[in-house]
Formats: sequence, C-alpha cells, structure tokens
Amino acid sequence: MGLSLPDPKGHQRDVVFLNGCGHCVVLGTAGSGKTTMAVHRAHYLATAPGLAGRTLLVTFNKALVTYLKGMGTVPANLQIETYHSFARGYIAHRTKRHVRICKFKERLVEQALAEARTHYPSRAVAQRPLEFYLDELHWMVGHGITDQQTYVENRTPRIGRGKPLQQSDREVVFGIYQRFLQLRASAGYEYDYDNMASSALTGLKDDLTERHYRHVVVDEGQDFTPEMIRSLAAAIPNDGSLTFFGDYAQQIYGSRMSWRSLGLRVPGVVEFAHNYRNSRQIAQLAQSISDMPHFRDDVDLVQPTRPAADGPKPTILEAASKDQQFAEAARTACALGVDRQVAILMRTREHEDTLRSLLVGSRIPVQRLHRNLTRWTDEPGVFYGTYSAAKGLEFDSVILPLCDVDELPKTSEVEAHGVDEAQAREARRLYVAITRARADLILLHSSKLTDLLPSEMSDLYVRVSA
Repeated sequence: MGLSLPDPKGHQRDVVFLNGCGHCVVLGTAGSGKTTMAVHRAHYLATAPGLAGRTLLVTFNKALVTYLKGMGTVPANLQIETYHSFARGYIAHRTKRHVRICKFKERLVEQALAEARTHYPSRAVAQRPLEFYLDELHWMVGHGITDQQTYVENRTPRIGRGKPLQQSDREVVFGIYQRFLQLRASAGYEYDYDNMASSALTGLKDDLTERHYRHVVVDEGQDFTPEMIRSLAAAIPNDGSLTFFGDYAQQIYGSRMSWRSLGLRVPGVVEFAHNYRNSRQIAQLAQSISDMPHFRDDVDLVQPTRPAADGPKPTILEAASKDQQFAEAARTACALGVDRQVAILMRTREHEDTLRSLLVGSRIPVQRLHRNLTRWTDEPGVFYGTYSAAKGLEFDSVILPLCDVDELPKTSEVEAHGVDEAQAREARRLYVAITRARADLILLHSSKLTDLLPSEMSDLYVRVSA
C-alpha cells in the first residue's frame, strides 16, 4: 500500500503556487510540512498549463527519494532523485563518458595524512585525527574553495569549526588535499562525491545547449553544499525556477551555512513556524534542545509555534547495559509496531546487525532504512537505521537507544572538532531524530544521560525502569 500525499494547509497552498520563474527560499521548522509542500510544488510546476516543464525534485539521501516517489502518482514530466544521481547523469551527458566515482576517499586521505605526519612530525595540525581532515576537505570542495591562495588566505568567519586555523596550518591542510588529488588520479578516478558538484557547475557555466529541466525543487536543502545549490541554479533556463526548502536546525551533513552563501537571487524568504507533525510534548523537547547554548549560532533558525496535538511526555528508560538497551528497544518496537509505524534510530550503523538479530523472527514487518530501499509503505511495522537515514521521514513512534554521555557526542567527534563544536553538531543530529516522532518518543541509556538533552528537572520527560 502506497502513501497518500497530504493536502497542503493554509499558507502552505500559497507556496505551492509561488512564481514559476526565479529563485525562492522556504524555511520551516521540523514538522511544518516542507516535504509535503515540496512534492506539491514539484507536481504543480510539472503540470500547470502555460508553466509546465520538465521538473526535478532533488533531495540528499536515497531513502527519502523512495519515500517521495511513494507520495501519489508521479507525473511523466517529474524526475525525483538524489543530488549525486543528477550530477552524475549531467556529467556523463556532458562528457560522453562513464562517470566513475571514487568510493574510498577516506582511505586515500588517510594515506595523505600519514605521509604529512612524516614530513611534519612536530606540527600539531598534522596530528589532528582523520575525521578532521575529511570534514575540512568536504567543506573546502563544497564551498568551491580549491585553490591554495584562496584557502590559505581566507579570512571569512566560518560557522561549524571550533578554533580557527592559522595560515601556516592551512598550508599543511592544503598540501594533504593536493596529495589526495594525486592519489585519486593515480587510482584512476576523476570524481568523488564531494567534487561532483563543482564539476557539474563548471560544465553548466559553459553549456549553451537547452536546459534539460525548467524547474528544480530542493527538499532538505540545508544538507546541500553551496556548490550543489549553485549547480542546480545553473541547471535551469532564464524562464525557469528553483525552489529551496530547508530547516537549518536540522543541518547534519558537514559544516553549517546559510542560504545567503548560495548565490541565490531571492526577493524575500517564506517562513513556516507551525509544527503539524509532532505532539506538543515532543515539540517542546525539540525546542528546548534548540535553545541550549551549544545549539545556537548565526545560521537562520525558524522558531516554531506550539502544535495543537497533545500526547504523552517523552519517556526516559535506563537499562542495565547497552546490550540491554537494544533488547528493550526491539521488544518495545515489536509491541508498538502491531498497529503503528515505529522507528529505532541510532547515531551510526555500528549496531544495526545487533538490532536486526533481535527483530528477526517477530511477526511484525521489519525494514532497514538504507540507500537501496525500493518501496515505501504506510502499513504498520518497525523501521531501523541511522538519524541521517531518517531525514525527512516521520513515524508514529521513535525509539532512541544509546542516549548516553559517551555516545552523544562520540569521542571521535570531540577529538576531531573539539567539545563545543562536537556538541553543536551532535545536538542537531539528535534534534532530527527526536522530531521524526509524531506521538511517542522513548530515550534509552545505561550510563549518565547525554548532556545534549535538557535536564530532567525540566519536567519534559517521564522516567520508567526497564
């Protein structure tokens, strides 16, 4: 059974029928119906008399693409895909060559870093962990800053990094980036997932042929790099449109940035503050998380209004061990999954096999959230996966194991980015996971509860024993 596409409500209808020419930015809080508006907007642009043209509805992860395709009949003029599918297709069309993507960038950067450490044994920056370098190279390429002078001399304040890098340190980082490029070329690859956007943008700037798409609609736009959005803006004709839907409170991939850095020509931003998804109790917890000091920065956040729907307070459950957390999560999910959709969400995929072994054998349908998900259903059952895989999705009930202080944030994140920045990033991931729940939210831990959650003295939770 497929999904039914909800009708737009109130001011949402105005967004669906916005001008079909130019750029538009729509910012909304979690649960404000951005995905619903994006789908309706894409359908409208693909079919409206006098305006219709080939339309691309693009998002970041493949599970969400499957979800979007399940929301009603897809018009022939509408293509729904991830950004990298779009970029890969365009580059292949432009170059008339098969596009091979390097999928082992981490290993090559690790090799470049190891070599740098032999050259600079006393330089502190060379001792930074691999995660720091992967993040820094992602930021550089994602912002189109790939020449040495621009990167080394860049004095623009950067949101999403703790202590600023000195110029001498940036020279070391850039040397590692250059060595990575050499290693990638030696392995026979011109592209990786980070540089495809810049490659597509370069091609589109010189491409005088007719554009394939007249309209582009971006869902979950806060997770796109500036170069991705710039390439999508370049992919439409002068009489086309680009509509950007996003929520910067939910930005979890890479470093945070504002839509203002994207180069869009926007006369005014449309904001949606009403939360249609979460119960009042879940929304209050999410709001409290976004109000904590480690969450705040200069990125555009829409302050939500309280939803009308009432529900139980989120539940905190302390288990004897982390293994017991998973056992309790599986037991509870199977009980709830008889008549509703339940998601068990975790920070990483590290424990997915453990969880699956506990779920297999139940009479409840079980589905892992992953990139090869081919079909979405609104039938009851249990879903499991990472916070990231659940982006843009919603469930009746959400269960979050491993809400321990040593898991959120992870030690590797603290080592790579420092305590403050690690907390800021992890808090946004947790915010995403929490706001996937419509009515029920269960948080599990077995040691001290993470500091990313408001104090239990806040009266936002109910505590129960396993």
